[in-house]
Amino acid sequence: MDFRTYEQRLDYILELLQKGRFRSLGDTASRFDCSTRTIKRMLNHLRERGHDITYDRLQKKYFLKKEE
Repeated sequence: MDFRTYEQRLDYILELLQKGRFRSLGDTASRFDCSTRTIKRMLNHLRERGHDITYDRLQKKYFLKKEE
């Protein structure tokens, strides 16, 4: 995967998180045709950029914490 594709996928994941539509690692991995570990790395990369991404165990989904 080249840099441009990686950045586009990061933007897409961020968009899904903002809209509350990021459900599971497996769904996103199959959409991108990569492993779930790669999606975890992408989430960690977004966290390093300053986005507050958390996982809710009850709802079983990731979401972007909004600042109050």
